[in-house]
Amino acid sequence: MTEQEIYPQLTDIMRDVLMLDDLELRPDLSAVDVEGWDSFKMIEIVMAVESHFGIKVPSQALDKLENVGELVNLIQVRTEIAA
Repeated sequence: MTEQEIYPQLTDIMRDVLMLDDLELRPDLSAVDVEGWDSFKMIEIVMAVESHFGIKVPSQALDKLENVGELVNLIQVRTEIAA
């Protein structure tokens, strides 16, 4: 799955979880940039990502994520492994 395929789907997920209809994702976007994106919301995001993309996000990988670009890369790698 390519970044171009992941971004729109991830945008929908994050808009839904964070309840921000106008959220625009970019690779350098992180939790500090978005009001309401805290550790609890991150868990909801990851659960939604796992369900939507049919992948598992290891907790050690989750701990290392610093921005949306890294999450997209993780989704890309995990979907390739799952295929």
